[in-house]
Amino acid sequence: MSASDRRCRPSLRGSAIKCGIASTDPSVQGDCTAAYRRRHGQISFMSSEDFPSDEDSSDPDYLRSSLPPVQDPSPDVTSIESNDVKQQILLDSGRWAATKQTQYSIPTLTHLIQRREIGMDTHQHFSAGNCCLINSRFLPNKCKQVAQLYHKVFCGTYSQDGNVFLTACQDQNVRLFNTQGSKFELFKTIHARDVGWSVLDVAFSPDGSHLIYSSWSDSIHLCNIYGDHDVHEPLPLHPGENSFCIFSLMFSSDNREIIGGANDGCLYVYDRESNQRTLKIEAHDDDVNAVCFADSSSQILYSGSDDGLCKVWDRRTLREDSPLPVGVMGGHYDGITFIDSKGDARYFVSNSKDQTIKLWDMRVFSSKDGIEATKKAVSGQRWDYRWQQVPKRMTKKRRLGGDTSVMTYRGHSVLHTLIRCRFSPAFTTGQRYIYTGCSTGSIVVYDVLTGKVVRNLEGGHKSCVRDISWHPYQHTIISSSWDGTVGQWDYFDYHAHEPEEGEIIFHAGNDLGRFATMSHQQKVIRSRRNLAKIKTDSFRKLYD
Repeated sequence: MSASDRRCRPSLRGSAIKCGIASTDPSVQGDCTAAYRRRHGQISFMSSEDFPSDEDSSDPDYLRSSLPPVQDPSPDVTSIESNDVKQQILLDSGRWAATKQTQYSIPTLTHLIQRREIGMDTHQHFSAGNCCLINSRFLPNKCKQVAQLYHKVFCGTYSQDGNVFLTACQDQNVRLFNTQGSKFELFKTIHARDVGWSVLDVAFSPDGSHLIYSSWSDSIHLCNIYGDHDVHEPLPLHPGENSFCIFSLMFSSDNREIIGGANDGCLYVYDRESNQRTLKIEAHDDDVNAVCFADSSSQILYSGSDDGLCKVWDRRTLREDSPLPVGVMGGHYDGITFIDSKGDARYFVSNSKDQTIKLWDMRVFSSKDGIEATKKAVSGQRWDYRWQQVPKRMTKKRRLGGDTSVMTYRGHSVLHTLIRCRFSPAFTTGQRYIYTGCSTGSIVVYDVLTGKVVRNLEGGHKSCVRDISWHPYQHTIISSSWDGTVGQWDYFDYHAHEPEEGEIIFHAGNDLGRFATMSHQQKVIRSRRNLAKIKTDSFRKLYD
């Protein structure tokens, strides 16, 4: 959890209880409060040796925040090579070849058109996989500013149909934009109520008619999107804490329940039909920063916490008197900032303060030793990602004992706030990619199967990108940044056009995501043009 997501005002009584001591002695309460705040990074005890001298103002154990994150040149693909997700993504993204000679098929666009025209493809049209393969050649690479909000933008997400974009800003306003076609037009602004620091999370209802938002408040709030009369209702959770916040929330697919993860380590379930909180589950030992349903059935859900663990829960067996998860995943060295499901009730990804993203298979849980190893690694962290630089040890390629993750992705920076990561859309990419915001102000896109960075979209923002959202049916990414801007990323053929004023072009020199075949074609075309120019100049000189 980030300093920007937290208000440092825990009560003495609450802190004493968290320390396991219920005492009215002020000295005991003070000691417990100090311990609680130190554990959460709210205070830090320093000696005179901790302060840098004028001669050495930089700590050699930390990396400067201005330096780019370190990419993994050779990701470990051992686990994913033997996992079902490999074949699934190859099929969905159009990269699975019917022949036995190769499993990776990267035909050119000309080849795909030729196959279609001569009838080699079913019904003589592109399959869904072919469309995804073609789209992979035209990933977004140009940023255009579509909104200037002048305050830190914490959230930004598309509706399920992609026709509405929702933002939440530190100015306590929730804004709705019409994104039908090529539009990006503001059509409604909701002034949030009972906001502490900022609105921290938002979510659309499944039918797209309502939204919910959360902040440092005992209630989440429900608002309508359309209609002549505005609806703005508080949904009280009655947490019993003096300082309470829901960091992550989500509707169930049937629109009947809302689930949220809170700073008291609990999961909350609110029933919309009875208009009351129905469950409070003691889920984690620390703040629950992320919750997510596994699929459209809303029976299985995931949670991620500052304790470094991801847990799998069955909604049908949730009980307050017996809060037992289906399973636990350990492997991160630090707290979890976000979780996103692939939507198949099997795979999900987690973003972490240890500067990595991990892909998990919910059928493979961690052992007790693995869980304890994660808890030990997290409790041993002595840095605060909210205002400190990244420790150099975080850049080392290590695998924690008991780590059951399928894949680990390195190449982005998680600092300052709860930065989010997501799977790319199934319709346009076959969920071939994982994309994430970055504290450097860029967007990083990974290939799920290789673990390599295929796009590092830089220059669009001057500060941390906290949230990103890929249009479900179009090749457009929207980025929400702490520099107060919302950026729209689309594909731009920079070889065929000159950049317009104010536009940011992702140049070919940094384009790590272009396929080898495309790069070769570009080189051939460029060489032919240069050769033709040389021959023409030489021919002219003969007659000068």
